[in-house]
Amino acid sequence: MGGHKRECLKLLLVLPLSLPVLLLPRLPPSWGPSDLESGRRGSERGKESEKENVLPKQRLRLTDRKHISASSQTEGKEEQRLLLFNSFKRTQIILQHLGMSKHTNSEPEVLLERKGCAGVMTLNRPKVLNTLTLSMIRKIYSQLKKWEQESETSLIIMKGAGEKAFCAGGDIRVLAESRKTEPKLSQDLFREEYILNYAIGTCQKPYVALIHGITMGGGVGLSVHGQFRVATEKTLFAMPETAIGFFPDVGGGYFLPRLPGKVGYLLALTGFRLKGRDVQKGGIATHFVDSDKLTMLEKDLLALKSPSKENVAEVLDAYQKKSKIDQDKPFVLEEHMDCINRCFSASTVEQIIQNLQEDGSRFALEQLKTIKKMSPASLKITLRQIMEGSSKSLSEVFIMEYRLSQACMRGHDFYEGVRAVLVDKDQNPKWKPARLEEITDEFLNDCFKSLGSSDLKL
Repeated sequence: MGGHKRECLKLLLVLPLSLPVLLLPRLPPSWGPSDLESGRRGSERGKESEKENVLPKQRLRLTDRKHISASSQTEGKEEQRLLLFNSFKRTQIILQHLGMSKHTNSEPEVLLERKGCAGVMTLNRPKVLNTLTLSMIRKIYSQLKKWEQESETSLIIMKGAGEKAFCAGGDIRVLAESRKTEPKLSQDLFREEYILNYAIGTCQKPYVALIHGITMGGGVGLSVHGQFRVATEKTLFAMPETAIGFFPDVGGGYFLPRLPGKVGYLLALTGFRLKGRDVQKGGIATHFVDSDKLTMLEKDLLALKSPSKENVAEVLDAYQKKSKIDQDKPFVLEEHMDCINRCFSASTVEQIIQNLQEDGSRFALEQLKTIKKMSPASLKITLRQIMEGSSKSLSEVFIMEYRLSQACMRGHDFYEGVRAVLVDKDQNPKWKPARLEEITDEFLNDCFKSLGSSDLKL
């Protein structure tokens, strides 16, 4: 077993699997350690612990709590500490996967297959959460355009291999390291990724993304612009870019401000996670299907004869009707919508912070704590991106985001964020500028200005 893999497995077993102290507020503990490890432990012991949502070594029978020894009580306290999910460390572990994405086996990175009426694309890097590389982007784009033109291909399906992730994002460590060795990579990667995202958004044939598992960053770009996005109880959505000195790209400026109320602003600035059925209720997914029905769903889609968008919708609707998981559970943000709409309707980050402070609710203070750990420059860029994107077309948003991506590559915070999370792993980024008030209009205008002949062309 390689060093990277050994280190990753050690992290997954030892750390409380939660989201990073920079990143995201805690959700109710429906997302436990076993969720990220699902599919990794094959023994009965592992399966039993997944059902209990507790790591095997920490399991205690509640009926025995009054009779445990002093040493067991110490273990019980440790169990409680492990199960108090700090919302930053889970995404931290996910981000660390993105820095370990060297493709070492002989398997193709993307499987491209014609099945029945459909072209099926499978992201095939399950050991690194199907992280996206430039070569994968090129293969997907080329095949997508080919299938779009072929009369015998009536449907396109996008999915990820394995049980952990659809796609956890791009290979950000390689991108950060390329600044000195291959500076053109950042230009090519973002340009071609956004062109692919736009092609998905304008695809003339039904496009179905099965977003089972972790779906972040680049994975969102491969799914959210398609006509159909199918979530399962294992789907975990987040846009955590402000925690690494970046911004929620891949068309975030288009789809985030179009979510209900100001939910998109919350997701963009804090990286708040949505899981399972909440991914659909929040407007990211179009459908929700039980994960054990995905194989049958795919078979039924492939069996369609020259399906129209309406034919595909009928099949997805039928499967969604049969799904009972969390059917009656309210949207995780429902009780906080008044707070979200009021606090995140401000036109400046400073005013949003003040609104959260004045609200004073537990939820508001959690978001406030999260925002204060993010890159100040990223927060300012992101808010303006979302506000401007609310009135732009999809193509205009990608042109804007390409400009922003290159501004971030010229700056300091992206490399510092990658250093703190992936390289030194001290989780203590030194942002520059360090305070919101130090970020000038001149700085922001420079980030958003045209690149002239180097602007993205769609």
